[in-house]
Amino acid sequence: MEEKINKVARMIDMAGRIVVFTGAGVSTESGIPDFRSPGGLWTKYDPDDFTIDKFLGSAATRKKMWQRLREGGLMEDAKPNPAHLAIVELEKMGKLSSLVTQNVDNLHQKAGSNPENIYELHGNMQMLICLDCHQRYPIELVKKSSSSPDYVPVCDYCHGILKPDVIFFGEALPQETLARATQEASECDLMIVIGSSLVVYPAAYIPVYAKQSGAKLVIINIGPTEQDHNADVLINAPAGETMTKIMTRLKDILKG
Repeated sequence: MEEKINKVARMIDMAGRIVVFTGAGVSTESGIPDFRSPGGLWTKYDPDDFTIDKFLGSAATRKKMWQRLREGGLMEDAKPNPAHLAIVELEKMGKLSSLVTQNVDNLHQKAGSNPENIYELHGNMQMLICLDCHQRYPIELVKKSSSSPDYVPVCDYCHGILKPDVIFFGEALPQETLARATQEASECDLMIVIGSSLVVYPAAYIPVYAKQSGAKLVIINIGPTEQDHNADVLINAPAGETMTKIMTRLKDILKG
């Protein structure tokens, strides 16, 4: 493990353009269950209730979804963990070109990452969007007006349907965000995957594009991933603990 930590720190030191790719394994260390893990959303609820077609076609489905999201606390109390903070450090050092994430919890922004450098492939749970006029609202709207458990938010401007600004089943990823993330991956010389098993596509293609373009690939994850065979360094360990060690070693290297 120590040898791998040293190797990644040296790779970061030598790299010109670094892209970090984060998944649910970063969020879980802030107390947000992976949707697919025990205690996650899909073990409590039927994923079929979260399809875009059902959401659009049924007022009852919308009411049920908002009830369940309010019961789940809307991720508002979650706080950034050492993995988020290590990524912020990389950015402050001028080492981070961009951050591509599958997570929807807004914790990278809470930690201090520059929002302009973040590509959220699956959206952001802390925002709502009107499906008619595209007006955006903070998630606080749901809590502020939710004295009734049956409350379903609507747009103040056009009374259109509001939904969390995240990708539902059956909904395409935001194409501009995906295209820009793909370009970032294709232009980096080091990609660090943190906390993703790389099984959800098309997001999981991002490290593939980096590798195909000649970048080195580091994967930090608990358990195997779909792209272990592509990794130049593979670390099977928790995100926060590992990134903290890497950053400590990197600072030692930079001190000379």
